[in-house]
Amino acid sequence: MDQSFLLMLSNLLNLQNNLDPAASLLSDSASFAASATSPTSLLTSTSAAPLLFFTIASVLSYVASHSPNKKRKTSPNNPSSPSAAEFSISAFRALSTEHIWAMEAPLRDAQWRSLYGLSYPVFTTVVDKLKPYITQSQLSLPSDYAVAMVLSRLSHGLSAKALASRYGLEPYLISKITNMVTRLLATKLYPEFIKIPVSRRRLVETTQGFQELTSLPNICGAIDGTPVRLHHLPSDTINSSMYYCKYGFPSILLQVVADHKKVFWDVCVKAPGGFDDATHFRDSLLYNRLISGDIVWDKVINVRGQHVRPYLVGDWGFPLLSFLLTPFSWNRTGGPAQNAFDEAVAKARKSAEEAIGLLKGRWKILQDLNVDLSHAPQTIVACCVLHNLCQIAREPEPELWKEPNETGSIPRILDNEKSFHYYGESSRQALADDLYQRLSSR
Repeated sequence: MDQSFLLMLSNLLNLQNNLDPAASLLSDSASFAASATSPTSLLTSTSAAPLLFFTIASVLSYVASHSPNKKRKTSPNNPSSPSAAEFSISAFRALSTEHIWAMEAPLRDAQWRSLYGLSYPVFTTVVDKLKPYITQSQLSLPSDYAVAMVLSRLSHGLSAKALASRYGLEPYLISKITNMVTRLLATKLYPEFIKIPVSRRRLVETTQGFQELTSLPNICGAIDGTPVRLHHLPSDTINSSMYYCKYGFPSILLQVVADHKKVFWDVCVKAPGGFDDATHFRDSLLYNRLISGDIVWDKVINVRGQHVRPYLVGDWGFPLLSFLLTPFSWNRTGGPAQNAFDEAVAKARKSAEEAIGLLKGRWKILQDLNVDLSHAPQTIVACCVLHNLCQIAREPEPELWKEPNETGSIPRILDNEKSFHYYGESSRQALADDLYQRLSSR
């Protein structure tokens, strides 16, 4: 029994014992006779009736004031419940149309980032670009509300079930809206925000940016790959072992090429996590366009008699080709010129590594991808598009997601790559010698 309840009864008994007997006596003998013949005759004191009444009233008062507060059950089908009301359309509309303009811009954007992963101006940009397509889908929810819901899921890594409980909707509807918005981001906005730097202006800006970082000329991008962890694999997945990466968890591979500002200009998601970076790269559209000569950067420089076109840099998991230069060694065991080159390449590669760290740090769903396997690629690409929007808008950078240390062997060169490999070796050595000479003369 509750200790405070026992204390209350004890106080009542003490009160009875200390009361003035004259004040508690009944002068009416009929009342006394009635009390003697009733079940309450066990109470021998003539003050039993008023004390009993007082006790019952006190107990009822105590029970009323100390009963557990039973919160109204939050149901996904009950939008009026407290949690659902907080994220209802009316609450969102009040925030986005009334409260938002009463706040200072820094405070407003900080609040928006905490909710949706990006500032209010960037959010409105996304909504404006997606609204025509969402309207065509005849979704029963407002476009900005649907986008906010999906961004909340991507930025916080929530499951469809968790988001359904928050917004008072069914999980299947959350999944449907997520798939629609991520598909639109990955298809309609991709060409606008993820573009190969083929224009002269962008190419010069990118190569100059990398040269300031590394002292190496004509770098146009840093390439890297990363496994994106899957929350689970469906039991009917064909060759499920192919999805387990070298770190031991189920995943699919993401390949990115980033510029010096950590903005992606190419993204590829085509391989299960069990594939290596070289295989994934060779299966990408970018590789096939480069190997076929469909992409030819005409910014050519002369380095020690070697004509060097713009090139990518990657780690030793990628093949050494004329358009993709890799380090001489993974542990700086080469000569002075080779080690200087490797250190410069590492600085350039850091742009891609940090871009991936920002991507997974900002869009936490990529830390444990809880969508259907068939929708995983478009979800990853959608997050890459949003990453670029944030980088272009110079959004504050979150804490970097820590990637596992790279391991693996140097890939073999295919027959159709031998001429590209030979030219890549010549270009790499010329660049290394030129860099070392310039550094030594300082």
